[in-house]
Amino acid sequence: MDRNIIIYVLSDSIGETGEQVARAAVSQFSPDRYEVRRFPYITHEDQILEIFEEAQYEKCIIIYTIVIESLKDFVLDMGRKYNIPTVDLMTPALDALESVLEYEPKRESGLIRRLDEKYFKKVEAVEFAVKYDDGKDTRGIKKADIVLVGVSRTSKTPLSMYLAHKNFKVANVPLVPEVPAPEELFLKDSKRVFGLIANPFKLNEIRAERLKSLGLKNNANYASIERIKLELEYSRKVMEKLNCVVIDVSNKAVEETAGIVIDHMKENFGEFILD
Repeated sequence: MDRNIIIYVLSDSIGETGEQVARAAVSQFSPDRYEVRRFPYITHEDQILEIFEEAQYEKCIIIYTIVIESLKDFVLDMGRKYNIPTVDLMTPALDALESVLEYEPKRESGLIRRLDEKYFKKVEAVEFAVKYDDGKDTRGIKKADIVLVGVSRTSKTPLSMYLAHKNFKVANVPLVPEVPAPEELFLKDSKRVFGLIANPFKLNEIRAERLKSLGLKNNANYASIERIKLELEYSRKVMEKLNCVVIDVSNKAVEETAGIVIDHMKENFGEFILD
């Protein structure tokens, strides 16, 4: 008895799902030898016909994850013509989902790959925001889609993270009178730089709370109105030199500020792929 088999996996995407199912299924039988042949990016009937013409001489089955109706039907027709068993992995799941959701699937190939690419792009953007947070490495300024500048506690970090989840690579740079602003800032396209300012009394409250959370007295210079006004005046001068968009974040939620930034980016650089 011939205990060898070949499993053909056809997909209009990369075919990983079909191959995993094929290997999981065949493991339940322990054949003497088996081979999985994956054929990704099936887009034409000619490709399918060529595979069946090869497969007709093998002891085999064909597993497929094809969502385009005409191609799926062609696989079924060829399976009957060549008397080769075919297994449709997608249709039962799509039919079940359609019956519950009460609307039809998109039937577009490669959607899961596009979702994966979007996910990894988001992860990359978040990692970028962490790496180039708070001016830790000024090399990030050149690489960033967006650069945020402002004095301490103007929501640079939370805004960076929010924008990162929208797939933007963001670097943020603190502005401190005693520390010259990095030269890289002045070489950056000003349309990609956003200055964040806030009401000094609002900053005073935020900084006082910050000191309190650290177990420090709120009479430190960091939280004094005079010091905050000095920092804000310095930051405005830098922002004026940068010729960047300035946003007052005093009474704005992070989402609202992010909306302003994204609108400016769309206006200047076109549409971005967002959530």
